[in-house]
Amino acid sequence: MPITVRSFAKINLGLAIGLSRPDGFHGLRTVYQTVMLHDVIKVEVGRGVGIEIRSKDSRVPTDESNTCWRIADRVLRSLRQRGKVVITIDKKLPVQGGIGGGSSNAVATMFALEKALKYELPAAERLRIAAEVGSDLPLFLVGGTVLGCSRGEEVWPLPDLPSWNIVLATPNIGVSTPAAFQRWDDLVQREAKLTDNASSDRISLFSRSAFGWLTGEPTTGVPPKRGDRAETLLLDLVRAGIENDFERVVFPEYPELRDVKRVLEREGAKYASLSGSGSTVYGLFMDQAEAVRAADAMCNAGIPATATRTLSRQHYWEQMFA
Repeated sequence: MPITVRSFAKINLGLAIGLSRPDGFHGLRTVYQTVMLHDVIKVEVGRGVGIEIRSKDSRVPTDESNTCWRIADRVLRSLRQRGKVVITIDKKLPVQGGIGGGSSNAVATMFALEKALKYELPAAERLRIAAEVGSDLPLFLVGGTVLGCSRGEEVWPLPDLPSWNIVLATPNIGVSTPAAFQRWDDLVQREAKLTDNASSDRISLFSRSAFGWLTGEPTTGVPPKRGDRAETLLLDLVRAGIENDFERVVFPEYPELRDVKRVLEREGAKYASLSGSGSTVYGLFMDQAEAVRAADAMCNAGIPATATRTLSRQHYWEQMFA
């Protein structure tokens, strides 16, 4: 019997980039947040050997470069199992959208393959495999609100934020993450004031801002009214000045993405930002009807957009196999 798993997306609530490390990666800090929008992954194990990727979306690679293929290969070797693994990807999330579609697909494949084989990897082994395949895979082993450190693969569960309405807008633009990092390095080199210490200070500043936001320090000191915690945190997110560093290099390269952010703000988003390196730009809304109206208006203007909600850790795990 095939095993079906929902593969949820994520957004980045701020992202600070450090300088390039000796291993070629960049140090960063970010707060990940899972959202309800998802792909569907189906895994079946039968007689024979090999891994096959199937998808009706021509943008999805079906060879060994696919993260699902790579994760399945490592899971089979770790469990010392054999079989013909067929992975079917029903793609709803954008490709190269900055919302973790490929990474989420891979982790969903891991869980589905474990279930199909009736074997379960130890938590530490799951984390090792996920981090080996990609920097933002481990967040999907946690779900909900997650702090990402190092190159993003060191993850720490945070207390879940209140549920927010969200509009994800994804123009038909493919933003290469390696190219975005290269443009960041070029920017750092051009700005003489950005030394190694300055980049370290940037990471520290984000950490302090995120801590202040999550603990309520940026507030005016007026205790929030009962039921207003979601709105207070949303306003504090703006006050804390938490931003995505990728906007500094992606928006000049793709000005239409900056325009999308402005449209979201005009449509009533309390906070809008690029997710990851893009191309998805999201807006957070307090009111569901307002979010739906904003998504409809953007679609009517030719900007693909979807209204959805953030997803808590508990609901992430409850709905994965639902």
